[in-house]
Amino acid sequence: MDNFRQVSTAFLELGEGYQKAIEEITRRMGAGMAKFICTEVETIDDYDEYCHYVAGLVGYGLSRLFHATGTEDLAPDHLSNSMGLFLQKTNIIRDYLEDINEIPRCRMFWPREIWSKYVDKLEDLKYEENSEKAVQCLNDMVTNALIHAQDCLQYMSALKDNSNFRFCAIPQIMAIGTCAICYNNVKVFRGVVKMRRGLTARVIDETKSISDVYSAFYEFSSLLESKIDDNDPNAALTRRRVDAIKKTCKSSGLLKRRGYDVEKSMYRMPMLVMIVLLLVAIILGVLYGK
Repeated sequence: MDNFRQVSTAFLELGEGYQKAIEEITRRMGAGMAKFICTEVETIDDYDEYCHYVAGLVGYGLSRLFHATGTEDLAPDHLSNSMGLFLQKTNIIRDYLEDINEIPRCRMFWPREIWSKYVDKLEDLKYEENSEKAVQCLNDMVTNALIHAQDCLQYMSALKDNSNFRFCAIPQIMAIGTCAICYNNVKVFRGVVKMRRGLTARVIDETKSISDVYSAFYEFSSLLESKIDDNDPNAALTRRRVDAIKKTCKSSGLLKRRGYDVEKSMYRMPMLVMIVLLLVAIILGVLYGK
């Protein structure tokens, strides 16, 4: 009976810990998001503040929930915040066209401080005659997002519970992969740009350890680096941020070859399977041809 009381008390205390964390974070999110109902994202500071309210605070909340379960140490707030900001900024970059075409009123999250260097109005980026400036603006936005990547790596490297780790790691790898695909890619202003299903499946299936995270971040950062145009206004800064990410991954001593291929939508089929399918097709062709 005493053991039952102790277990019951522990569950009640854990429940209170969950409730307190959720209540605090949702209250702060609501107050912050209300501020931006009638306020445009003008400066980079505004941009960071908006992303903090809608995603950084989610990072705070998750860290507090992990801590409440007793599975993790409480992560520093700046690392939790970066986990949210990297995901949110990646989504904002990828979803430019959907947001700008939103009916009845467009959603504008790209900060004026960045886009005004390239065009007079944010919607001008979607027009073909502005393609060169649009890509430069896009690269500026991706470069801004990359500043959070090292914090994310530090946060994930400290996680102890495998379920918590995979829950955090898979979206972060998707984010660095999406940044690599979107970078210097005018298609962001023409339609949907995202990681292909086969590559997404590989990330989900193969992300099991921090070694997998370092390897994925290194490879996707290398892909992004290969797309940097020296004539881009932010080329030097982009290179510095990519180099910093790669250095962090390399210094871990845990890199391994993943061979991610953003152009493939499915796993590569084994040669034997391809031969069998070809033979079946030939046999069916002969049968139905008679």
